[in-house]
Amino acid sequence: MKFCLGQSRKAVRPDRFSQDWRYARYQALPFGADSGNGVASRLAFALKANAFAALPLLVGMITVGNNRFLSEAIDPTLQKEDAATVVNGRVLDNTLQQYVAFLVGTLALSTTLDAGHMKVIAAAACVFIVARFAFWFGYRIHPLYRAFGMAATMYLNFGILAWAGWNILRE
Repeated sequence: MKFCLGQSRKAVRPDRFSQDWRYARYQALPFGADSGNGVASRLAFALKANAFAALPLLVGMITVGNNRFLSEAIDPTLQKEDAATVVNGRVLDNTLQQYVAFLVGTLALSTTLDAGHMKVIAAAACVFIVARFAFWFGYRIHPLYRAFGMAATMYLNFGILAWAGWNILRE
């Protein structure tokens, strides 16, 4: 299938363009992929990506802390939290749980990948951040709207852990 662009009438295949675009975005990911061939350097690379993936956790802790500090909910034993503080606390709890699974999975996966595939871990960190914020924003709108972010994070973690497990079993 061919498409014409502008006055030049240059034919472009859309599937080839999208492949090139995905590759360009993959190459532009943060963290240098010069992670070396040793396990220690790959673990260090994964830890850098995991530090980046902790951003939703940090933002959640700041938000819950500020909500509590600036309201009567400063003493959690009194149970004077408003609905937003309760939702933010639940999001923070779930984000911590998902982050632990992500951390374990990416560290295990980094020991089994070669240096050429290490950018997968950086890409996973970016997806983790977007999925966690989607979960949070959706939850704040309505509890049912958290489903996309929850599923995205859960399937990401499942995929990483399954891939790491598969690679470990193959060794």
